[in-house]
Amino acid sequence: MNKVITDAIFKVVGDENSASFLMGKNLLDRPGDLSHGDYSTNVAMILAPKLGVKPIELANQIMQKLQASIAEGVLTGIEKVEVAGPGFINFYLSQSTSLELIKEILSEDKGGDNYGKTNLHGGKKMIYEYTDPNPFKQFHIGHLMSNAIGESLARLGEWSGGDVKRYCYQGDVGRHVAFTFYGFDLLKKEEGIEWPSENLSLSEKVAFLGKIYAKGATHFKDHEEDESIVQEINKKIYNKSDNELNALYDLGKKWSMDHFEEIYKMLGTKFNEYFFESDSSVVGLEEVKKGLKSGIFEESEGAVIFKGENYGLNTRVFINKFGLPTYEAKEVGLALLKYNKDPYEVSFTITANEQDNVLAVSYKAIEQIYPEIAKKNVHLSHGMLKLTTGKMSSRTGDVITGESMLHDMTEMALSKMEEREIPEEERKEIAQQIAVSAIKYTILRQTIGKDIIFDPQKSLSFEGDSGPYLQYSCVRAKSVLNKAKNNGIEIDLDKIEIENLKDFKICQLGWAGGKLEKMLVRFPEVLIRSEVERAPHYVSQYLLDVASEFNSFYANTQIVVEGDFLTPYKVGLTKATLIVLTNGLNVLGIEVPSRM
Repeated sequence: MNKVITDAIFKVVGDENSASFLMGKNLLDRPGDLSHGDYSTNVAMILAPKLGVKPIELANQIMQKLQASIAEGVLTGIEKVEVAGPGFINFYLSQSTSLELIKEILSEDKGGDNYGKTNLHGGKKMIYEYTDPNPFKQFHIGHLMSNAIGESLARLGEWSGGDVKRYCYQGDVGRHVAFTFYGFDLLKKEEGIEWPSENLSLSEKVAFLGKIYAKGATHFKDHEEDESIVQEINKKIYNKSDNELNALYDLGKKWSMDHFEEIYKMLGTKFNEYFFESDSSVVGLEEVKKGLKSGIFEESEGAVIFKGENYGLNTRVFINKFGLPTYEAKEVGLALLKYNKDPYEVSFTITANEQDNVLAVSYKAIEQIYPEIAKKNVHLSHGMLKLTTGKMSSRTGDVITGESMLHDMTEMALSKMEEREIPEEERKEIAQQIAVSAIKYTILRQTIGKDIIFDPQKSLSFEGDSGPYLQYSCVRAKSVLNKAKNNGIEIDLDKIEIENLKDFKICQLGWAGGKLEKMLVRFPEVLIRSEVERAPHYVSQYLLDVASEFNSFYANTQIVVEGDFLTPYKVGLTKATLIVLTNGLNVLGIEVPSRM
């Protein structure tokens, strides 16, 4: 439809100079207020200064020509055009066009599970790196935020025709690992603890890792004179020079990775590849040494630095005085490892904004070493996830883990479902889906750069601006479709006569101005905008509007009425709504429960 209207605009504009002037400009937009039409153009306001006329006068001239095109059957699918405001021209789709678009949503080829998919990227190779929890440390709520955003962006890339790969980068070496085994040695001496038996559950093993890491990190704050001990452990881990330590390290890393996989499964993420600092550090160390010889890096007080102030950034250490690569050097190695694994056209790295400065310097150094790779890398940063005071607390009284947050939210969802007659196992599965939805939607309803204030009670509400509300709307639509099926009602929109729909009222607006239909057909455009702007919150807001309008339709309309010639259409509209809501939630990484 966009092309049909745009072509009509160029045709009625007239002279070649004006047409050339308009070439390449975005002439069509979707009005935010649906009463202002399905499409709007500001072509008159763009051209008026060039032609030396008032925008409103030019808009009326263009409108009259467009109306003539409609009357002559040249501009099809449009019922009317109107001039509004200082010179906008609004277009209203005809009833027959809206009906055909609803049919498209229900069709087997372009509709159903495929509705909303485009070929915007044409198979472009796209990498998304996100979540990035570190073995030997807890999966905290910041990782939930990175996962929700990264997974949604990856899905937007897929729905836009990208060849998407999901990567996860994890710090399996470094001071945090050294602190873990430093803490183990302390507790072994103080309390006589031993390394856990393989007979323990995975959660118990991971809890043990958390305990010894916390001991090491906390003890070191008051005993910085132990720096040489921590560094010695760190070197042994890097060099793999201690067999006993190597064995414990391998076990701990496996436990952490297995634990993360449990969480990823719950969140609906499947990574294509894992990268580790133990690998990137080796590559990064060699590349920085090469860069030192070529003048990209320089020595300073026994360390190797990159002078970021030469580029308006900070100067940072890439190899420390102990000869070990820092986080920044590992980023250099990671860039090469990722590209060598599968040469991509664009690579997105999603992290918290607290890493902005570090990555800015790292990327600038990478630009000096691998300019062709560097220009394909994009860093997208998000804000922090904060909790409302008194709503939730950590079991340890320290860091709130992602696992504990998911568990607590699932328990809260279960309590809301106490009176539902649902088998226990199914109830737990549904509660978990609701919990994940509550967390993800709260994160994805705002622009990704902002901090998020998370209120557990509001996020779990079945009414209003929440993920569970969208899920509940889907379940409600499913119940309507099941009722229609049980009554033998088939969706056959080809039998619907346009004339019969003129008196069909939806939310007191009438079918021709029905907001629900107008909203549904915008879904592909919402996905494109969200992908182009890297902004999942547009999808979240759109789905909320659709769900709200559907629930209004549901409340004001008896959908399944035996013998009513409009019932097939109303049921078809319900199914189209379910398709759009389900596909939109899929883009956000949210599942639709079987019931609620």
